[in-house]
Amino acid sequence: MHDFLIEEKRIFRRNFFIILILSIFMVLISIKIGTFEMTFKDVIETIFRINPSKSSDLVIFEFRMPRIILSGFIGFGLGIAGSVVQTVTKNELADPGILGINAGAGASVITFMFFFKDIINFKNLVGIMIMPIFGIFGGLFSAILIFYFSSKRGFLNIEKLILIGIALSSGFGAYTLFISLKMNPDDYEMAMTWLSGSTYNANWNYILGMIPWFLIFIPYIIKKSDVLDIMQLEDENIISLGLELNKERKKVLISSIAIVSTCVAFSGSIGFVGLIAPHISRRLVGIKHKYMLKISGMIGMFLVIISDFVAKNISPVSEVPVGVVISIIGVPYFLFLMFKSKGR
Repeated sequence: MHDFLIEEKRIFRRNFFIILILSIFMVLISIKIGTFEMTFKDVIETIFRINPSKSSDLVIFEFRMPRIILSGFIGFGLGIAGSVVQTVTKNELADPGILGINAGAGASVITFMFFFKDIINFKNLVGIMIMPIFGIFGGLFSAILIFYFSSKRGFLNIEKLILIGIALSSGFGAYTLFISLKMNPDDYEMAMTWLSGSTYNANWNYILGMIPWFLIFIPYIIKKSDVLDIMQLEDENIISLGLELNKERKKVLISSIAIVSTCVAFSGSIGFVGLIAPHISRRLVGIKHKYMLKISGMIGMFLVIISDFVAKNISPVSEVPVGVVISIIGVPYFLFLMFKSKGR
């Protein structure tokens, strides 16, 4: 048993460092390549302040680095949140988007943008700090509706949870479109780009706005790894172990909703990361959440960073939203998983 635990830890560390190295390499590539071409020497000298120049500082620290770091945060958060959602629902095809969390958070942020655009400056730190609060409010409102309609005698019906989530996602999507159509053309274009999933407007204030929420909820979810392991059992077995199942489900779901809503507030709705990352993570390190959550977050981070790189370089005319690039990968993967599940 002791040898097995050591092997588990070794496999986790090996995969963690491989994904980390790949991510760092992708970060360097993303900093180097763009409209303003740079050499690796320029990148290294600018980052480590060996021979910096004003033009390199502007390109790296004002335009490219905030966008890459924001992409990493978003991918990490969505990867972990997706793992929680799949565990709680016991459904490998579930992700935060399917449960309507993304749509609820997005609808709330669009409402905020529509009604407060003349009062609050969305580009300063105060406006940026307020946006995730509205996103979390929308995500939690969506969750309350899901819990209310899918609960019976205090217990969640997992099948109803998913069906109601899909219905709410459609409803919030229709509401968001209705509000967007009432915006002026410039705001509407910005809203549509944002809803497609974009890191185009990333800046250091966005990153500062995300950090507090991540510092609160991600460590909490990782701390609940043992509880999430138990949640993979049948409900009757979980209750027999003395775990307050419904209470614990709500705690971890609300934490994942807060993470997803924060991501949506700063990047719009980026789907499929919460679906793909947990699957790859389970194949690499197994189902123990102590390891799986961290690897899932790292895979999500890598996916969004590489998708963002493709999004900003694929077209010389205009930039493609990162959410579209991930969907091109995610839809075939989702269909593959669906047919695989049907075969079983």
